[in-house]
Amino acid sequence: MTEKTFSVPDIHCGGCATSIEGALGGIDGIGSVKVDLDGQTVGVDFDESVVQIDVIVNTIEDQGYVVTS
Repeated sequence: MTEKTFSVPDIHCGGCATSIEGALGGIDGIGSVKVDLDGQTVGVDFDESVVQIDVIVNTIEDQGYVVTS
């Protein structure tokens, strides 16, 4: 598994976390998702042979958030 942290400055509440965790949790190849509201980051453990980073970024952005890194 690969671990990557994405900066998502628009997240600010539990609803944001639930939305992102739910969307990413449904993707094959993603092992875990941890949203840090204070740090405004999303940490994802994933299998690079199954899911690519651009799919993760697009999924977060499809929920209405901007990924800055």
